[in-house]
Order: sequence, then structure tokens, then C-alpha cells
Amino acid sequence: MPGTLTLCATPIGNLEDISMRALRALEEADVIAAEDTRNSIRLLNHFEIRTPMTSYHEYNKFEKGRVLVRRMLDGENVVLITDAGTPGISDPGEELVQMAWEAGITVTAVPGPAAVITALTISGLPTRRFAFEAFLPHDKKERRQVLEELQTETRTIVLYEAPHRLRKTLQELAETLGEARGISLCRELTKLHETVLRTTIGAAAEYYRETEPRGEYVLVIAGKPAEELKNEAAAQWENMPLAEHMQLYTDKGMSRKEAMKQVAADRGVPKREIYQALLEEK
Repeated sequence: MPGTLTLCATPIGNLEDISMRALRALEEADVIAAEDTRNSIRLLNHFEIRTPMTSYHEYNKFEKGRVLVRRMLDGENVVLITDAGTPGISDPGEELVQMAWEAGITVTAVPGPAAVITALTISGLPTRRFAFEAFLPHDKKERRQVLEELQTETRTIVLYEAPHRLRKTLQELAETLGEARGISLCRELTKLHETVLRTTIGAAAEYYRETEPRGEYVLVIAGKPAEELKNEAAAQWENMPLAEHMQLYTDKGMSRKEAMKQVAADRGVPKREIYQALLEEK
């Protein structure tokens, strides 16, 4: 009978955040697949857990993933842990999960700490809807594309960032999202020196020009107000003559009535205003 793959969340800073269920899962596993065994051994030693470990990381995820799948098919239970937090979030765990499901192996999870959720809930920004982008891409073209997409994002945005790249990222965010956009910079979450700086992107960029970034950061950024997005969408049509705007849709096969409805929606005005304006142009 095949074994099970268990994704086990571990503390993101404070060791007291480990759960009793997580400790039991780590103790009872046949093997622990760890993103960095040198980092995870400190956790295991602290709780006197002697379960053998094997490395599973970005650079061996496919080769080692196949090895782990074979072990689980042979009946072994594997627990996957990341450096900190919940496996499968912004780390190679998602590939192992997919391989396990494809092999018919049961996948379960021991929930617990996650930096994205911890930062979001203490940020003071809306939490009902959010877009998690993890680390921005290093590739310049891909990075620019993601930043451009975030310009019109109305949900709260959550990013991860390392201290040595924080200044560059804040400058890019100021240029693309605007200096006035609200942001909460959450640093060293759950640790002794946990801090949350609630400010604007422009002010944060200025602050860190003078202050050395230290520790790992989670950036929680206000989304673009829906009303502002609507006004911008309407404004782009202002310079286009109404007749030309109508022609844009009738050329696509819309009836005159349908075109007027769409033009009114584009411009953010009642349809009767479009009808009246077209009458006056005749």
C-alpha cells in the first residue's frame, strides 16, 4: 500500500508556533524532505526529533521528486518541510505535490504558519481579496510585465522581498504603482524584532534610502481603488469622437442599440446621454 505525502508547516521565526500535530508528523515520518537540511536540523534538534532527512530543493526537485515518489509507492510516509512556513508556497513543494497525485499517492497537510497570511492580517489593509505574487521575477522583461499587470490590480497585493533587493523593488513599485499608494512593510515576522511600517510606497522608498534594510520582508500593498480604475477607463475615450467610438463597435457587428450601450459603459455615463449626444451631432 502506498505511503502518504504530508506537507508540514513549520515556524517562520518563533519556535513556539510549532503545533503538536506537526511534531507528531515529523516524528512518525519515514523520511523528512527538507528544502535546506542545514537549516532544518536546528528545528529537529531543538525538539529532539531523530527522523532521517533528505534534501529536496529547487535544483534537484525533479530528480529527487522521482526518488521520493518511488519511496512512497513502496509504502514510506514522507513529510515535506520548507525553510520556514508552509511548503508549496513560493517553493518547489508544488512540483512534488503534483508528482505525488499523478502517481496515485495521497497528499495531506499539517497547517500552520505562513508569512503571507501573517503579514496580511496585521497590515491594516483590506484582507477579503488579495493577490499573492511571492518574489518578483529576476528576469527584467518578466518583472516589468508583472509590475505592469499590478498597476490595475484592485485587490490587496502581497510580495516577498529579500533585504538586499528591497530598495530596488520599492523604487520600481513607486514608478509603476505610484508613490502615494499605501503599503505595510512587515519585517522579521514572529521574531523578537518584528516590525510593521505602515506608510506610502514613496515614503518607504525614501526611508530605506537612508536606512539599511535588514531581515526578510513581506510587502502588503493597497490595491488600486475600483472607482479610480473606472474613471481612468472612461477618460481614455474622452478624446475619441463619439461617432468614431460608435463605429468601433458597429464594425464588429453590433447593432446600433448594442453599440450605444457599450459606448455608455466605456465612458461611464447613462445610455440616454449617448443617445442624446448622437442626436445633437446629426
